[in-house]
Amino acid sequence: QVQLVESGGGSVQTGGSLRLSCAASGYTTSFTYVAWFRQAPGKEREGVAAIARASGSTYYADSVKGRFTISQVNAKNTVYLQMNSLKPEDTAMYYCATGGWQLDQDTYYFWGQGTQVTVSS
Repeated sequence: QVQLVESGGGSVQTGGSLRLSCAASGYTTSFTYVAWFRQAPGKEREGVAAIARASGSTYYADSVKGRFTISQVNAKNTVYLQMNSLKPEDTAMYYCATGGWQLDQDTYYFWGQGTQVTVSS
């Protein structure tokens, strides 16, 4: 059974940084991509960043390019999202997902429970 557990969320001020972690277990090695999505109150869920497990290729939403970095440690089956220069509009619940394609959330089968990120001005 695939399980994804996110951690690292919290509250920071504008301009601050956080690093989110996604620890995966189960048959995750067969999945091509691991991605981060977020959903703010009253808004639709959106893709943030994705990484191809084998090649390490990365994909980012335009809104986070240059500020967020997705990375992985395959030996630990863990994917990270380093978030710098945070803005109030980054406030959301952040979810890790796998089993899908790049940032197309409709293709993702497995999701974590989420971790809350709150950025205050």
